[in-house]
Amino acid sequence: MSPFPSKVAPFFLFSLFSFFVAFSSSQPSSPDVLLLLNTIKPVLQGSAANPELSSWNVSLPLCLWRGLRWSSGGGAAALRCDDDYDLRSNLSLSYDPSLRLLSIHLPAAALAGSLPPELGQFSFLESLFLGVNSLTGTIPLELGNAPVLANLDLSENLLDGALPPSIWNLCGRLVLLRLHGNNLSGEVPDPADPSETCARLRVLDLGQNRFQGRFPEFIGGFHGMAELDLSNNHFSGSIPDSIGGLRNLESLNLSHNNFTGPLPSSLQDSRFTAEAFQGNDPELCGRPLDRCGSGSGLSAGAIAGIVIGLLAGAVVLASVSIGWVQGRNRRNRARQADEEEEIVFEEDGNSEDGRLMLFQGGEHLTLDDVLNATGQVMEKTSYGTVYKAKLADGGNITLRLLREGTCKDQAECLPVVRQLGRVRHENLAALRAFYQGKRGEKLLIGDYHPNRTLHDLLHDTWAGKPVLNWNRRHKIALGVARGLAHLHAGLETPVTHGNVRSKNVLVDEFYVPRLTEFGIDKLLVAAVADEMVSAAKEDGYKAPELQRMRKCNARTDVYAFGILLLEILLGKKPGKGTGKEGDGADLPAVVKAAVLEEATMEVFDVEVMKGVKSPMEEGLVQTLKLAMGCCAPAAAVRPDMSEVVKQLEENRPRNSSKLAVPVIGRSSAEIECLVGC
Repeated sequence: MSPFPSKVAPFFLFSLFSFFVAFSSSQPSSPDVLLLLNTIKPVLQGSAANPELSSWNVSLPLCLWRGLRWSSGGGAAALRCDDDYDLRSNLSLSYDPSLRLLSIHLPAAALAGSLPPELGQFSFLESLFLGVNSLTGTIPLELGNAPVLANLDLSENLLDGALPPSIWNLCGRLVLLRLHGNNLSGEVPDPADPSETCARLRVLDLGQNRFQGRFPEFIGGFHGMAELDLSNNHFSGSIPDSIGGLRNLESLNLSHNNFTGPLPSSLQDSRFTAEAFQGNDPELCGRPLDRCGSGSGLSAGAIAGIVIGLLAGAVVLASVSIGWVQGRNRRNRARQADEEEEIVFEEDGNSEDGRLMLFQGGEHLTLDDVLNATGQVMEKTSYGTVYKAKLADGGNITLRLLREGTCKDQAECLPVVRQLGRVRHENLAALRAFYQGKRGEKLLIGDYHPNRTLHDLLHDTWAGKPVLNWNRRHKIALGVARGLAHLHAGLETPVTHGNVRSKNVLVDEFYVPRLTEFGIDKLLVAAVADEMVSAAKEDGYKAPELQRMRKCNARTDVYAFGILLLEILLGKKPGKGTGKEGDGADLPAVVKAAVLEEATMEVFDVEVMKGVKSPMEEGLVQTLKLAMGCCAPAAAVRPDMSEVVKQLEENRPRNSSKLAVPVIGRSSAEIECLVGC
């Protein structure tokens, strides 16, 4: 007798058959997984495979797909990956039609494609964080159709074109919108509904783009906003009084635009300092800037009253500012702590074979992977050896073995390693793991990048070597500058690189640079670290005031970057020689001599000039002047790296199409006054 009732048995068998058919299919049945694999992944990664996106594979449990957060079964809870059961159950979920993609979080992931319009088709996508990548093209209109998108961060990419009006379709849910550091242009479009208040919006950052036109007045109706950044654009006209009605506003930056006229009285309070408005039209006035209409005469009594009032206000302002700054710092520290908790992992316990510490992107590594990897020597230094290591699964990693006797003890090393393991930026080579053996040996483990160094590209010759025209060199220089700026000012605890040179800049096939070896000196004993200074002097990168590595600071990094920038422009190896017969040249001296001889045009490398119509209009002369400023003998007059980034961004090459356009330069005499060396 059948154990099932006659009507139930066929239904059960059919369901069982459907279950096996679903799992035998080569294609997942989850709409979100299909969309992600067939459309989103190919477009985001561009023309080359991306290590971060390689984990998007149905052979892996969904909880191991990098940068994604899922839920299934209609619940709001995210998928977990805590134990073997979770891993096993996650393997089957790509076939679950109820699976939901909740967020995509891939900052500094070396993405080099464009933004797929299909991102707007995810019905449950709440957060999209793709900042600090190399995404190009426009922001698709369809992104504004995402039903529940609340957090959108596309900052520090290469996006251009106009901001689509559909972006304000997100207003009902939008909490954060960051588009900082792109090439977006045109006027900021008004919402389709003039009464739209974007009630949940807290952060609006459109800074460092090319927006123009008048101040977007509708922003004055976004009453819940806490942070507004419109800096470094081309906005003009007056600042509307309505902006002062944003009582929840804690951070305001309208600097470096073309705003003019008196500041609204509602903004002339103690909340904002002059820095929020600096770099605008000289006629922008009112507290905290210069007083408007200063030409009118005042009596001595009136002046005394104003002075007394200002002094009293200054006391109040100082008290409020100190409290506000302290509160902001506490929030920043808390946010930083939360981020660190998310990205730092550590293998449990200590093994007889040593200890492996894992960081974001290295979660897949095990102690056996590292110890059994087969190595090939790539480079030897005074403090260690760099290997290309092949894992058992066929993947490659880079191992930097620090020579015995060169390192500080474990108690001093581990805090530095943890700090370096948290650093993530598109232009910095990420530390994925750290191994310490039972005999004290130490390995720094990172991604293997098969591309060449900047030194190779500038100074070596081989068949099929790409032409390094000005556009490519500028992209490399700007990327290195951004990486250094992040080390100096983008971390809670700043990091000095200490060894900036072209041999420590990896360049990929898209001419995206990655700085290596940052902070290595902090792991080395003093005598070994000081050897870096001797090497820097020999290679021409040493700042005049630098005698020992322990005196290395942000300004000595700036000097080394200045030499690197001259190396990029001149195509010559830096050093202390004449530059003849392969020895390095004193590059600042070479430029000064060329200026005195009125031969500045001749100082640029031949390849730099290919396709350049005018060295001044293409930013070459301005960049040469910037490089010499970085190499100033007096450390105090050198710019910081944030200013260097800003100037390089302002002097982007205008001609980016042809390599064969003949050079139509101006005379050297016209250029000398601009270089001012």
